[in-house]
Amino acid sequence: MAVQGSLNAALSKTIGLWEATFVVHITGTIVLLVALFVLRVGRGNFANLSDASWYSCLGGVVSVFIIYLVAASIPEVGVANATTAIIVGQVLMALVIDQVGGLGLQRISWGWEHVLGLAFLAFGAKLLLK
Repeated sequence: MAVQGSLNAALSKTIGLWEATFVVHITGTIVLLVALFVLRVGRGNFANLSDASWYSCLGGVVSVFIIYLVAASIPEVGVANATTAIIVGQVLMALVIDQVGGLGLQRISWGWEHVLGLAFLAFGAKLLLK
């Protein structure tokens, strides 16, 4: 994440944030096209796409905003601070998704030790963000 965010931030300084986000997605799409259709590394079946829930296809939309925000934040707060904040936010959201069984996933309960772990992670982040 730190390397990707740094590369995206560097590109955005040259061509702009939205433009860098676009280039990142296009290059990723090209790599996936080669992997799937030339190297044939996929084992799935696109014919099953209609069986997927509508919201499970929104990862690309979320990705646009994540890449944009990471590229925007790194020049402002630094790679370590941005990465730390992202990790804390991601773990917090993961705990919530697990607890409620969100986005069609199985519910996985968590206990006090998970909350304590998140608190330690947030405390460590606070130390890094000083």
